[in-house]
Amino acid sequence: MNITSKRIELYALGLSVTFGLLACAGDALESGVDPFAPMVFKEGATAMPLNPPNKSTTVPFYVSQQTVFKFAVDTDSILIGADGVTRYTVILTSPNGNDQVQYEGIRCDSYQWRLYGTFENGAWKENPLSNWRDIQIHSPNRYQAALAQGAFCSFNSQEKNLKTIVRSLNPNSFTGGTKPTNSMGIVD
Repeated sequence: MNITSKRIELYALGLSVTFGLLACAGDALESGVDPFAPMVFKEGATAMPLNPPNKSTTVPFYVSQQTVFKFAVDTDSILIGADGVTRYTVILTSPNGNDQVQYEGIRCDSYQWRLYGTFENGAWKENPLSNWRDIQIHSPNRYQAALAQGAFCSFNSQEKNLKTIVRSLNPNSFTGGTKPTNSMGIVD
């Protein structure tokens, strides 16, 4: 063998080893990174709203026949986060007319909600004990479930289109807390 053929042989061997190593680097079993493993949730930074709810963009929504409260969401406040959290301002109105305004978030992947803060005495106050809680589906005041089921989530995925969410919140077509109907399809 001459020197040129040895060089070509060594060059070919070097290329095959390099490509072999590159192929192993992308292998989940070799790299230790499993592409099918569940992702660890990392929440993005959440800033409190700067303003109170805007009355002109507040939309009421139906929750359940058992509740005595009225519920509305400020559509201007809805933020679809890249971290998988949909943040919004909700207004809860008691039977005597008192309003409680809250800034919250919903995660569709885990079906959880979080209270970030409340609007009290003309200012937003952050909730220092804020943590993720399971959304309750069998309580009378299940407004987080109604919002998740009717507007913010598509099964266990976050709805990414704000226009779709706002359209879903339309009181005439909202399905989050489906109103009972009689056999003729008339809402009771």
